[in-house]
Amino acid sequence: MDLGIRGRKAIVCASSKGLGKGCAIALAEAGCDLVVNGRNAEQLARTAAEIRERYRVEVTEVPGDVSDPAVQKAMVGALPQVDILVNNNGGPPRRAFQDIDRQAILDGVINNMITPIELIKAVLDGMIARGFGRVVNITSLTVYVPAAGLDVSSGARAGLTSFLAATARSAAASNVTINNILPGKFDTDRLRGARPSGQSETEQTAKLIADVPARRLGTPEEFGQVCAFLCSIHAGYMTGQNIPLDGGSYVSAF
Repeated sequence: MDLGIRGRKAIVCASSKGLGKGCAIALAEAGCDLVVNGRNAEQLARTAAEIRERYRVEVTEVPGDVSDPAVQKAMVGALPQVDILVNNNGGPPRRAFQDIDRQAILDGVINNMITPIELIKAVLDGMIARGFGRVVNITSLTVYVPAAGLDVSSGARAGLTSFLAATARSAAASNVTINNILPGKFDTDRLRGARPSGQSETEQTAKLIADVPARRLGTPEEFGQVCAFLCSIHAGYMTGQNIPLDGGSYVSAF
């Protein structure tokens, strides 16, 4: 399917690897020029080179923490206009409720709520003026399904979801959409990094997928394709939605 976004300009945050990279690759495949971002400059450079080689699109690297205002300014300023914004950022580590302090809460809210709001504020008016814009926020299935130890992440991402609900509706008449993808268990370094000592990768996978109806982990590539569709001309009538992408893990008839 032609997504109708060839030549569009896209920012994909935290895109040197994992789900962000999956989104960047899918948008490049659709013909978008990109700004990619990551904390590890060497990893980011490898990803950017891979995308340029495969898809022959323009790729600008902006290394650094996406929560840093200077990095945000550099990303937005690297493009003549921003048509597509994919918000993504690492979540806080698992931490027992009793171990959460004020600073941990503030850090989580800055990284997973305030940062995407700041970036949307930086690009939304231009999208509205041009009559096209797509914003996709990568949040988490824990917005719907609580998970012990991820209280800060869940709270911040749920706050982002509610904060943007009215904005998504007010921008819709200008062909600007704001949607959220809620990933479940995907085969990423972040998920794999939680493997207990002495547990094999096979054992870890079996435990991870035991409660996933699809009986497998998701891939960054398929995640990216869903993101790219939400950024396409075909998704202009979908806004303010939360899309669980989880192999059926979120159990609900409605």
